[in-house]
Amino acid sequence: MGRPATKPARLRNGFYIEVKSQGSGAILVRRDTREQMILAAEDYARTKDVTIRGEMRDDKWVD
Repeated sequence: MGRPATKPARLRNGFYIEVKSQGSGAILVRRDTREQMILAAEDYARTKDVTIRGEMRDDKWVD
């Protein structure tokens, strides 16, 4: 088993959306470009709740 990690997980650089199903937790979906993120958000929005989180660059959210 080993010890659990003490550092929080780092997110990769890219564009993120948060996808939720009713009655369950949220997951983050990453895409390389803004256009791909928007297409994925439209696709997931048909059946799930989608929140656009934005761009992650060097462990910081970019507006």
